[in-house]
Amino acid sequence: MLCSTIGQLIGYTPVMTIPVPNSDATLALKIEKNNPGGSMKDRMARSMVIAALEDGRLAPGGTIVESSSGNTGIGLALAAQEFGLRFIAVVDHHAAPDKIRTMRALGAEIRFVEGDFREDEVAVVERQRLAAQLGAQLPGALFMNQSDNPANPDGYAGFVDELLVQFPRGIDAFVGCVGTGGSMTGIARRLKRHNPRIRTIAVEPAGSIVFGKPGHAYYQSGTGTPAGDEVGKVLDYTCIDEGVQVTDTQAFETARHVARHHGLLVGGSTGGTIYKALEFIASGRLSGTVVTVVADGGEKYLGSIFDDDWMHKRGLLDPAIGEQLEFWLSGMACAA
Repeated sequence: MLCSTIGQLIGYTPVMTIPVPNSDATLALKIEKNNPGGSMKDRMARSMVIAALEDGRLAPGGTIVESSSGNTGIGLALAAQEFGLRFIAVVDHHAAPDKIRTMRALGAEIRFVEGDFREDEVAVVERQRLAAQLGAQLPGALFMNQSDNPANPDGYAGFVDELLVQFPRGIDAFVGCVGTGGSMTGIARRLKRHNPRIRTIAVEPAGSIVFGKPGHAYYQSGTGTPAGDEVGKVLDYTCIDEGVQVTDTQAFETARHVARHHGLLVGGSTGGTIYKALEFIASGRLSGTVVTVVADGGEKYLGSIFDDDWMHKRGLLDPAIGEQLEFWLSGMACAA
């Protein structure tokens, strides 16, 4: 296919399957890191911009403002280029430095929130406040507010359409991460419409408050809802069969394992969904074709979760998780 705009490169991402021994399941990874901005968020970012232009909330030549830990911001930077708009990304210290560099390279203006925050504390509330303020004060500006924007989940219609073509015999379960709830809602709702028997499992970081557990700090980026913030209005709990939590260590060790044993660099939230998908398969709670998403690539986290010193200093290394993964994926215990 010949493309003339960056937006036309979004979607049609491939799938990589991983057999799971001693089970009747296959784990299928949809490689959303192959989108031009490197994540699944390219889909919903473009969807939100198109919707805002069509209904007049955003005028040609206007300014997009959004709070982002990086991936949505990169997607919005691409959409701003495509449609001739200005983009201001409001970020905090929790955003991966390479994501901020990528947004700048694509022409985004970066605004950091002020405040004294712990390294593992996500400053979402302050980010949202500043983004809303800029959207209200700047002429021709619009705060996209992805957490409450109905065009967020609508942006994943193409993702589901592609899955249904890639798996003509159907899929049995979908395991996805949940932050604002946009991707999980958009995907799970459409899968359920196609086949109500498809199991949908939503994964949040331990410390996130999406499913009512006590909140505390966590290192996983771009996923979950931290204490003090509100769960996004786009999240539809009725299309989710089960919500579960994954620890930073489980998520990050799984991402490292997938890189070293399957040659695929994935981000931390993807490591978390892969870990929980395998846990569900191993316990017999999921079977058949189980799909999860490579939401973004590990290339953005080479200085953090793929760096031994960074992991060690934060107490996030745990060889036992690698042994568990080796058992699940090879059917053999890892040598001591």
